[in-house]
Amino acid sequence: MNTEAGKTALITGASNGIGQELAKLFAKDGYNLVLIGRNDDKLQQLAEGFEQDYGVQTTVIAKDLSRENVAEEVYNEVTGRGLTINVLVNDAAVSTYGKFATDTDWEREKALIHLNVLTLTHMTKLFLKDMVTRNEGKILQLASLVAITPFPLMAVYAATKAYVYNFTQSLNNELKDTNVTVTALLPNATDTNFFREAGAPQLNVEDQLDDPAVVAKDGYDALMSGKLKVIPGGAMNKAYEVMAYTMPQETLAGMMRHYNTPKEESEREKESSSTTSAWALGLGIAAAVVAGVALVTAYNNADALTRARYRYKATKLKYKANSVLDDAKEALVDSWDKVKHNVQNATTTA
Repeated sequence: MNTEAGKTALITGASNGIGQELAKLFAKDGYNLVLIGRNDDKLQQLAEGFEQDYGVQTTVIAKDLSRENVAEEVYNEVTGRGLTINVLVNDAAVSTYGKFATDTDWEREKALIHLNVLTLTHMTKLFLKDMVTRNEGKILQLASLVAITPFPLMAVYAATKAYVYNFTQSLNNELKDTNVTVTALLPNATDTNFFREAGAPQLNVEDQLDDPAVVAKDGYDALMSGKLKVIPGGAMNKAYEVMAYTMPQETLAGMMRHYNTPKEESEREKESSSTTSAWALGLGIAAAVVAGVALVTAYNNADALTRARYRYKATKLKYKANSVLDDAKEALVDSWDKVKHNVQNATTTA
């Protein structure tokens, strides 16, 4: 049964990727749709499909959201049609690629800032005011994991996403006494055409792309639950968040620079094994922290019998862990002795 029949969701950047997957989820739940994007033909095609498959009403508004005052144009067109927007999804965003000082074009960056920041903010202001007046509504803001990390070679993009994330959390505090919620979606790199549209070559980060359908589902569920934020995907993506708040920023920037480096360049100039090991260790520790928090939460919510099982398993793991640590310590001592021996031999020879 479509429990949300009669409600309307407005989605920017709806013609592909995460935005398209979100539109599908809203349509399945009976939401009427307002689809915003530049590709009118693609949006019309999607609209026809949603109407046939799910029986919802779909409105297409083709707009370049990087233009001045375009948010007001959209708002006036929507309200002029007598539509009430119950859910606003600010998904549209773009990036540029390259070193800020020498490689990227200012006009493209200016358009990027206008789309990612100004239009998003203005759209939020216009529709949020109506939601607060009705005391009902939801907003989903597409931020990014790079909202909380440096991202060399896409510096301006990362800065705009940091703005979106901070803006969203501030709004949540202002709205805490209302029935209106704003959710920040912080995905990792996702399998869309994002990097090609930014003008980037094949990058290292593209070896670990998330599925846009999974990202959209996690974002949709968080939005409907009224969560303040969501990091979609598994424990590894949560581990990146832990690293963002615990790792030195210079080290974090170096790791993110590696991910954003062209594959061909990485093959020519391999990162040092020590740096790679440090990143792997950092991710491993962060993942362990995330897993530990999950285990503690599960333990605290368990009944007495389940807790007893946890304690029994923990005791067994403790003995195993001690054995592993002893082996590791022996390996480290052996390695250190070999290093000292080699250094002494080199000094004697010299």
